[in-house]
Amino acid sequence: MNGILPLWKERGMTSHDCIFHLRRILKTRKIGHTGTLDPEVDGVLPICVGAATKAAEFMTDMGKAYEGEITLGYSTETEDAHGEIVERLPITELPDASVVDAMMQTLEGTIIQVPPMYSAVKVNGRRLYEYARKGETVERPKREAVIYSFTRTSELRYNEGEQTVSWDFSVECGKGTYIRTLAVDLGKALGYPAHMSRLTRTASGPFKKENCLTLAEVQEKMDQGEIDSVFLPIESIFSEFPRFDADANVWEQIKNGAVLEAQTFVGLEDAPLIAVYYEGYLVALYETHARKTDFKKPRKMFLSNIG
Repeated sequence: MNGILPLWKERGMTSHDCIFHLRRILKTRKIGHTGTLDPEVDGVLPICVGAATKAAEFMTDMGKAYEGEITLGYSTETEDAHGEIVERLPITELPDASVVDAMMQTLEGTIIQVPPMYSAVKVNGRRLYEYARKGETVERPKREAVIYSFTRTSELRYNEGEQTVSWDFSVECGKGTYIRTLAVDLGKALGYPAHMSRLTRTASGPFKKENCLTLAEVQEKMDQGEIDSVFLPIESIFSEFPRFDADANVWEQIKNGAVLEAQTFVGLEDAPLIAVYYEGYLVALYETHARKTDFKKPRKMFLSNIG
């Protein structure tokens, strides 16, 4: 049982909850996820099974897409709708939608974010949320994030009772982006406290919401003996990597983890990372040797993927 299972994580579950249930359903412990989703966020959570667990580190680096809602009028300690309110500023009239759009556009490109206190970033060996739960504060490291697009997808909505303004959005971003923080920073740019009031991940790398199954659907496929049909091949992760198809002679060297001359990989001598295939199966990733730049060495082996 090898491959990628594109799971739809439902709200109210942690990513670790999903792994726990899948180990029971699939009757295997060799399972890993590719980056956590907060319990109240639903959406695409690719799961690596069997030999594919070796590919998890590459999947966490892939871009993501989200849809959600931003609310102006108050901010929270967690930067989402589930934390205690820390600042409130009643809104008496709708902001100009064109101003909102312009401010959203300024947050596209490479930006600097400060991770929220309720996050898993480590500072001095402890997770930030561990400090936050004890009421402690600590200086947080600034991080770069890449926002490919950040777009308003609905009209602005005014809540007269709450004196807040909300709207829907979509965002495409690089790894490590905090959408909660993006919402808060947008609010600051508009002059209001804000929070992310809803979020759904619609894509993770090449895996889209249309590909996904819920835990209940995975269980149904298992019960029907059709579970193999839900797995996507490991190769789907590396479709955009430079590809080299090894012949039998090179394969004999690769399966023994050999360091190879760069010229072995004809046409790809300068590629920093190469996906190596044999008989149509991904068998290894080779990278430029750190000390011998005219050689390539194994970065990751997928020998059990063949056949």
